[in-house]
Amino acid sequence: MNRILLAEDNEMNRDMLSRRLARYGYEVVVAVNGQEAIELTQSESPDVVLMDLTMPVLDGWQATRQLKEDDATADIPIVALTAHALKDDRQRALDAGCDRFLTKPVDIKKLRSTLRELLSGGD
Repeated sequence: MNRILLAEDNEMNRDMLSRRLARYGYEVVVAVNGQEAIELTQSESPDVVLMDLTMPVLDGWQATRQLKEDDATADIPIVALTAHALKDDRQRALDAGCDRFLTKPVDIKKLRSTLRELLSGGD
């Protein structure tokens, strides 16, 4: 079973996504802010991180940079999940180290396809 770390501060989004991911057979670990996302990624070694970019304590851009700078977590794919939908936002997320960029509201089919691609080793 693949483990997904879901970093999301919005309770409704977090509940909906975690239930859906569990239904599709993923083990879901939840972080409610960027600092917790870093700590749980280091301790839980998820296969993929779904990173909200606007979170308290430490935002998703900063959390992503820190994870990508750490040799122990640098190879874990990070998917930005954000309401920031402008072209510059996408580029900023990719520059921070996100491997993929998906906008909210989340298109579940696109998310599932992205996860399958990343988990199968596709780049």
